[in-house]
Amino acid sequence: MEFIADFHIHSKYSRATSRDMDVKNLAYWAKLKGITLMGTGDFTHHLWLEELRHNLEDCANGLYKHNGIYFILTSEVSSIYSKRGKVYRIHNLIFAPSFKTVDKINEKLSHIGNLASDGRPILGLDAAELARIVFNIDENCMIVPGHIWTPWFSLFGSMSGFDKIEDCFEEQTKNIFALETGLSSDPAMNWRLSALDKFTLISNSDSHSPQKIGRESNVFNCELDYKTIRDVLRTKDKSRFLYTVEFFPEEGKYHFDGHRMCGIRWSPQETKEHNGRCPKCGRQVTVGVVNRVEKLADRPEGFKPVGAIPFKRLIPLDEIIADTKGVAKTSISVAREYQAALAKLGTEFEVLMRLTKNDLLKGLSPKAVEGVLRVREGKVDIKAGFDGEYGTISIVDTNQAQDKNEEQLNLF
Repeated sequence: MEFIADFHIHSKYSRATSRDMDVKNLAYWAKLKGITLMGTGDFTHHLWLEELRHNLEDCANGLYKHNGIYFILTSEVSSIYSKRGKVYRIHNLIFAPSFKTVDKINEKLSHIGNLASDGRPILGLDAAELARIVFNIDENCMIVPGHIWTPWFSLFGSMSGFDKIEDCFEEQTKNIFALETGLSSDPAMNWRLSALDKFTLISNSDSHSPQKIGRESNVFNCELDYKTIRDVLRTKDKSRFLYTVEFFPEEGKYHFDGHRMCGIRWSPQETKEHNGRCPKCGRQVTVGVVNRVEKLADRPEGFKPVGAIPFKRLIPLDEIIADTKGVAKTSISVAREYQAALAKLGTEFEVLMRLTKNDLLKGLSPKAVEGVLRVREGKVDIKAGFDGEYGTISIVDTNQAQDKNEEQLNLF
């Protein structure tokens, strides 16, 4: 069966996370979005783990279920450690096939750091050692390096990471077969590194609020069970892993270089011209994903390796509605049109990817419909994110929409 999966989210027990991130709300929003399979996130946290046990029905195939939505046991661990004279900060996702395995992982990790301190615990644990621990407990687990290009906390991060996967995971590299691209990069950027060809690239929301689940996700056509999903990711099976759903990477908050406090946003070329220093404060700017990819790439832009999993770029429906209205996406009018549209048209992913223009007009304003169509065609204007600030998107054609009156906004 074809289904959409979002493996990486956080519970209400993680820092800076909505208190609505509980099982009930995750299942509710997954149905609205059209997501079939959700990662639980945060299984290392004792309180969240108890909520998962209480609310999830065991499907006896490595997956769990609540109110029609399937869940897979996942968590994220932040490793901060010194190696060869340098401090590294690496985030890794852990997938587990059962609560029994989770209990063993948690028991082992609890001797290394305080798992109760945060839904995403910070451990002084080498990423290679984390992999050894997890795979020694259960070889059916998966470890996926998270948002691998984020400057401060990732495998290839410009401020905190490695240049090669093998330098990070050592002999455990053979057990790593999937990587998470993160919001600030897309598969095409990763295809520029030949060293990544053997890995399956996945995309997830890393959501801290239920409304944002699925903003990046994965589309499969296979059986809904843990073993099959693991096998699809391990073998990079294009017949069963159909494509990923991506942010426009410019919208990610670390796409370009810059210094947020001074309002400096630079392309890699501009950073080079300024020797990497902010002209206002003199400090080094945060080097973003584009610059880092360019440094490590051994292929030109546009290269597509054989066997690459396709992808589609989308913008969440509430952002499209907000932009065409000329209001913030937190506006009540946006929420009303969003909910009314889904009540008439189906799930958000059906609206964004599948319905025809005539069908869309039955539940959305003409401007929002044209916005959806423009996004499908890639006709958007984005000011790239930098140094922790999300990029800003404009779907409205500014060349023909000079009148700021919302009634006069034109999409063509």
